[in-house]
Amino acid sequence: MVKIDEATQGIVEEEIDEAIKDIFNSDKPWVTIVWDDPVNLMTYVTYVLMELFGFTREKAHELMMQVHTQGKAVVSTGSREEMEHDVARLHQYGLWATLARGDKAL
Repeated sequence: MVKIDEATQGIVEEEIDEAIKDIFNSDKPWVTIVWDDPVNLMTYVTYVLMELFGFTREKAHELMMQVHTQGKAVVSTGSREEMEHDVARLHQYGLWATLARGDKAL
């Protein structure tokens, strides 16, 4: 175990607090990413995107093809809380999804 003095401890704690504030209070948008998986049919992924996000069939098909050919696609953008909700909804439909900061997504 490494011991650090109180001054260094205070600096480290301030840096951690700043990093946490940056994550949760940032003006930068977050994104929901759908990942390719070996389980779900392409037609089902298209259906889910239409159902959850209100995409037209053409837009949902385009995003599904991006997932299929490139391995992933961004399907929604917004606050962290909104993207956590979108990820949870996608998981309920059995899709593989994660969230990421918009500036670090792809």
